[in-house]
Parts: sequence; structure tokens; C-alpha cells
Amino acid sequence: MQRGANLHSRPMPSPSQFGVTPGALTLALAIALVASLLLKFWLASRQIRHVAQHRDAVPPDFAASVPLAAHQKAAAYTIARARFGMLNLAFSAALLMGWTLLGGLDLLNGWVLQLAEHLPADYRAMGYQLMLLTAFVLIGGVLDLPWEAYSTFRIEQAFGFNRTTVQTYVADLFKGLLLGALLGLPLAALILWLMGVAGPRWWLWAWGVWTGFQLLLMLLYPTVIAPLFNKFTPLADESLKARVEGLMQRCGFASKGLFVMDGSKRSAHGNAFFSGFGPAKRVVFFDTLLSKLQPGEVEAVLAHELGHFKHKHITKRMAWMFAASLGGFALLGWLASWPGFYLGLGVQPNLGAPNDALALLLFLMVVPVFGFFVTPIFAQLSRRDEFQADAFACTHARSQDLRSALLKLHEDNAGTLTPDPVYASFYYSHPPASERLGALPGATAGATA
Repeated sequence: MQRGANLHSRPMPSPSQFGVTPGALTLALAIALVASLLLKFWLASRQIRHVAQHRDAVPPDFAASVPLAAHQKAAAYTIARARFGMLNLAFSAALLMGWTLLGGLDLLNGWVLQLAEHLPADYRAMGYQLMLLTAFVLIGGVLDLPWEAYSTFRIEQAFGFNRTTVQTYVADLFKGLLLGALLGLPLAALILWLMGVAGPRWWLWAWGVWTGFQLLLMLLYPTVIAPLFNKFTPLADESLKARVEGLMQRCGFASKGLFVMDGSKRSAHGNAFFSGFGPAKRVVFFDTLLSKLQPGEVEAVLAHELGHFKHKHITKRMAWMFAASLGGFALLGWLASWPGFYLGLGVQPNLGAPNDALALLLFLMVVPVFGFFVTPIFAQLSRRDEFQADAFACTHARSQDLRSALLKLHEDNAGTLTPDPVYASFYYSHPPASERLGALPGATAGATA
């Protein structure tokens, strides 16, 4: 019997219709995967060696403000995470090969097709596809769980950052699963339905749905989603509140309120951010941040975040994201109708069942392999934005306050002061501390306020 013979599908062209054979796609994936893995290993090895070589001495510009013990802790933390990351990279590459060229997804697809035969005929096609997506996500989550748990309860714990209890970790896991099902399954069903009924331009409709969904999430996140995981309380420090509101008024920025998040419930790392979209924007401070910074330093950090909005960095990033997703949906629309796309990635396409869920899964797995090589371009653009936001902050707050705040956060988050330059230029979304602090007006990079 043909695979999925009792399920609805649409006809597909021949495997070589687009002038590319399945074997060529297989070879392209293999080359890209090996090349990206070797590059990642080379970069991580450079980072480990460079940080280790400089761990015994604080850089001269920071000698007056960063203790040697803190510098060595940052080096050890960076090296530990890099080594763990290399193991995780190898596992992820092997898992990708297992899902694709070694037939894992093909095997899972066969099992799900057999189970779907027991569904009512009217719901069989959609039911099969949602079952396939759900099974893939659950299996992937189970395989990733040991890595995430080790990172949280061994590495973060060893360096004093983890404050997540096992109970909180498990609760977060189940909340995430439930939220993913409530939001993800309807979205997936709608996109799969469009893929089946909207004709050759289905990808344009699907992109519109995805874009609308992302905007809706930005609107709902501050008041509906985030409170499921963290507690948000209005900023109680009236002096700091007046200072922050004065800054926002000077910068022409309006928000729906100032809130403190119980970040210490899970981690000792500190941060501040804006959440929401449009009129629903909130200013959120981690309680760990407020416990470490003076009011002037908090004001400077917030001024930096406001700089991103004033320079329209957020809007530009959203535009890039939506443009990239449009290109991605268009590419998927082209690939999904080509049998060679499935055959070249180790999956036998269904002859009597829809292949849309298979196409989504394969696309989401292999695109990051090829997209990795443009990482340094976006990292460089992000670093440029950070410099601009810092410059804005220094015109609306004291540069000494920004400098001292960045130094404290760098030390408290165990960020290395001596990253490998090549590694940093490839990956870092924020400038290395020496470059970032050296670009601020005033004293030398390591001077205190």
C-alpha cells in the first residue's frame, strides 16, 4: 500500500523537475553541516585558548576596578560553557543527521501515518499532520532536556548563578508545554490548512498569518504570557521611579508602567528590558539588577534601552525579521512541491497523504545549517546598534554611571574581559567590554564612576 494512501494529498512534480537532483541536496547538506560544525569547533577552541591564556591577569584598563578573583571566575565560567557548548554542538549535528539522512523522520512519519488511519476520515489529514508535528516536538524536547538540565543545575549552579529549584524547573516545563499546545497547535493547523487549500501562493497567506501572530504575541506577552512564569510588581522605590519617569519624559517615551520582575527566582543574572508592543510597552527591571546598581546606574541602563527605540533599532529588527520570514515562506513554497526536497533529506514523500508537515519540519531543521554562515553579518549590525544606544545614553545620563553599571553587570554575569577577537567578531551581539567602555566619553575603560 502506498504510504498514506487513504489521506488527501496534491500531485507533485518529478524529483528532478527543478534541475537539482536529490543527491545534490544531500551533498549540499552534508557539506554545509560539516563545514559549519568545523567552523564552530574552531571558533570555540580559539575562545577557550584565548581566555585561558589571559585568565591570570586582569587587563590593564580594568586592573583598578575588576578584582583578579572575579576575572578568573569569568574565565572559568566562559571556558566551562564553551566546552559544554562543543559537546552540545556535536550532539545537535548527530541528531540532525539522525532525523534527516539517517531516516529518523521518515521512520517517525511511517508510525504516525499508521496511527492516523484510526482517526475519523474527515479529520484524518489534518490530524496526521498535527500528530507528526507534536511527536517531533516532544521527542526533540525529551532529547534536549538532559542538556538543558545540566546547564542549569551543574554549570550555572557551580558558578553561583542558578536559583531555580527542581519544582520551579518542572513547573516551567509543563507551563511551556501547555502554552505551546494552546498557541502553537492552532497556528500550525491554520498554516497547514493554507498550504493545502490556498493554491500556489499559499506561502504569502501563511506569512501574513505568522506575522499577525507575532505581533499579537508582542501585545499579549507583558500582561498574559509573562505573568504565567514570573511575578511583576510596580516599582515601589518612589525616588527611583521619579528619576526613571523624568528620563522617559526627556526622551519622549511613554509606557504602561514600571515593573520589577522576580528574576532572582531563577537566576542571579541581572537585566532590564522593554516588553510589549505599541501602547502595551512596559519597562521591566530584574530585582537582581536593582539590588546591584545605584539609581544613577539604573537610569543609565534604561537610557541605553531607550536609545534602541529612539534609533528605531527595534523597528528595524522587526522589519528584517518579517522580510526574512517572507523569503523563508517563499522558499518553502518552492521546496514543498519538489519530491527531491524530501528524498534528498532522507524522507520518502507521502504519495497519498499531505506532505506539508514534513516540509515544515525539514525546512526548519536544515535552514539554520545554511543560515549559520551569515551570523557575523547580523552580529556586526547588532554591535553597531549597541554603540549607538550607548552614545544616546551618554547624552541623557551620566557616562560615568553607564560605565560603572556595565562594569558591575559584566562582573556579576561573569562575562570575560578577554574574549578571542575572531570569536567575538563572529558571535558577539554586544561589543566586548574593552571596546564598549573604551568608546564611552570620559575616562579610560576601567575607570570607576
